[in-house]
Amino acid sequence: MSNSPLSLEQFVRAIPKVELHCHLFGTVRQANFRALAAKTGNVVTPEEIDAFYTRGDKPVGVLRVLRALDAHLIVAPADLYCLAYEYLEDAHGHGVRYAEFFWNPTGTVRVSGIRYEAAQDAIVAAIRDAERDFGVIGRLIPSIDREASPGEAVQMVEWMKEHRAPEVIGIGIDYRENERPPELFLQAYRAAREAGFRCTAHAGEFGMPWMNVATAVDELKVDRVDHGYTIVDNPELARQYAQRGIVFTVVPTNSYYLRTLAPERWALDHPIRAMAKLGLKLHPNTDDPTLHHVTPTGAWLMMREFGFGIDDMRGFMLNGLDAAWIADATREAWRMDFCATFDALRARVIE
Repeated sequence: MSNSPLSLEQFVRAIPKVELHCHLFGTVRQANFRALAAKTGNVVTPEEIDAFYTRGDKPVGVLRVLRALDAHLIVAPADLYCLAYEYLEDAHGHGVRYAEFFWNPTGTVRVSGIRYEAAQDAIVAAIRDAERDFGVIGRLIPSIDREASPGEAVQMVEWMKEHRAPEVIGIGIDYRENERPPELFLQAYRAAREAGFRCTAHAGEFGMPWMNVATAVDELKVDRVDHGYTIVDNPELARQYAQRGIVFTVVPTNSYYLRTLAPERWALDHPIRAMAKLGLKLHPNTDDPTLHHVTPTGAWLMMREFGFGIDDMRGFMLNGLDAAWIADATREAWRMDFCATFDALRARVIE
């Protein structure tokens, strides 16, 4: 390893990371988006695509983009292969050694018209090829569409059970949380746990009440929480979750707070800052990297705006390993390797 000095950005890019909160459809490169649109007759126009990738001071959410992909552009398993392979290639370029990412099978099957097993096989093939080509390890988390029915969530778990693959390791839940509380999906989560799958859930993302976070943890029995910001509205419960070591996969580029907080107050009033003060274990992620105009490096650097220093990043790194769905022996080996690499890189940083 070189002993040359490193800028902060070079250091953050080089440190070993895991990514645990990223949506496959939110990783599509703009050039690929245009290619998919051209292939399907430009139902989504180039102007609309440009608008999808425009992120101003008050950014709109990305859910409409994800729906457009299902409705118009993803028409074959090969399209899913391309998205997954390119995401893992891009993540690898930012020090990500292991990535667990979400995919919404309900949209793929019901809207895109691709059979579950064909879609999963394509994504798994991309995971295996990316590991061969770049050394990055990918794992897939089929995610419940909370805007669909609870019955469709159960069906998704049944598909997973019928078409098991070692790279498919758990379930999540995403899309708009408003009026779709976690308890609607208790049956699907129970079935997933009974089948041996791990569980996570988006909760407290859109300013929804802290009770959604509590339901995800205590009723759905998730292993970690995606977002979870409104837990700060119940400090006592937050402290309990801190004592339990529950990891919250946070997203500095979350659109809701960029829209609702004044720019000059964003970093000061963002709940990520309050979550840390309550002792919660945090791990930064990209969520929808190309649509949010962020990389893993950029997401970690943004944590500096909440008052975190370089040495806090060591904690984020270890929190990610604690929350990753990997074997304990692998976790311990990676902890030693990641820490040794981090410390060697840290000694070269110019501050």
